[in-house]
Amino acid sequence: MLSFAFIALAALVSTTPASAQNTNFPPGVLATGTQGITNPPQATMGTPINQTSMARLLSVNSIDDFCLFAPPTLQDIADSETFEVAWCTQPRNNARLIPDGTFTGVSFLKTDFYVQVMGYGDLTKLNIPAGDFGGELDPHGALGDGNPVGGNVTSNITGSDQSFAEWMLYIGNNQFCLRVCTNANSTYSAAFMCWHELDEMGCSFVMPGNYNINGTFETCEAEVAYPPGWYPTATVNGTPVFSTFAQRFTGTLAGGSVYTVGDLATPTAPAMIPSSSACTTTATISNGINLAGTSPTSGASGSSGATSNAGGTTKPTATGSGSASNPSSTSGSSSTNSNAAGMNAQIYPMVTLVSVLTGVAAVALFH
Repeated sequence: MLSFAFIALAALVSTTPASAQNTNFPPGVLATGTQGITNPPQATMGTPINQTSMARLLSVNSIDDFCLFAPPTLQDIADSETFEVAWCTQPRNNARLIPDGTFTGVSFLKTDFYVQVMGYGDLTKLNIPAGDFGGELDPHGALGDGNPVGGNVTSNITGSDQSFAEWMLYIGNNQFCLRVCTNANSTYSAAFMCWHELDEMGCSFVMPGNYNINGTFETCEAEVAYPPGWYPTATVNGTPVFSTFAQRFTGTLAGGSVYTVGDLATPTAPAMIPSSSACTTTATISNGINLAGTSPTSGASGSSGATSNAGGTTKPTATGSGSASNPSSTSGSSSTNSNAAGMNAQIYPMVTLVSVLTGVAAVALFH
């Protein structure tokens, strides 16, 4: 039986000061500060092609305009997490260009809380060795500086380019999944929607959706998934209550003492698999640039499942604590496993368990 901690989330506390936020977005959604030192000051289309670039700025805008982090030279994801670089489908952000023919299938999902890209392909073209099932990247990292250090992510899915605070990328030699969290409310914060500490569980658990898309390139609207590892159990006074799964981890402190955190039992599936709708397809993803004849730096520009409402509670919505059956946005107008993203790539610090909140245990998990 899973050892769950219960959460009643009437209010969430963001680690980002509200005063630093754009007033059009809830607290904790937008990134603060400046771009990493390797990055251009803002997301920019049409930058020179540079296949030796060390820039670390991703943009996630559409099925033919998105970026991924991958190694700068041939090496495992687990060994290059802190210094991976941006690879983009279009010439942008001073990043490296993803070669045409890399992807064999991609699904681009737009929801009220996040934008999500899932795909298959020959990612050895991005310096990921064959047979490397990969790792998990996020803006936190074991040292709190991000994986990669200085990595930033933007999206224009909400109407204009914005830099978002929370994102997560699972990537291996033949599969990836990427989520950028673009909204929040009193129940579902951006940090929880992009909860990044279940790296061994893989793409289909952490970022559920229709993964039967190899051979298809599609853009869809989608339902909002529950935050990774959350399972609805009841509704108390109109507020949903959840149990949470924490990945088991054993580590060693500086003094040599060993600690273990997390649950003994592992769930087999997420609480629900969000359904997709209004899908449109395209034949492939192409920038039309022949990199074989391109110097390392040159000025060229390219052309551009069933739903389960477990526990009897409502699905995530953008308007509050989940009382509506259909999500509607009111703010923010976007280890090794055969599942390419089931990787045990990061080492996490100790857990801090936070005390009882109105008789229901609240948890600040693993960071």
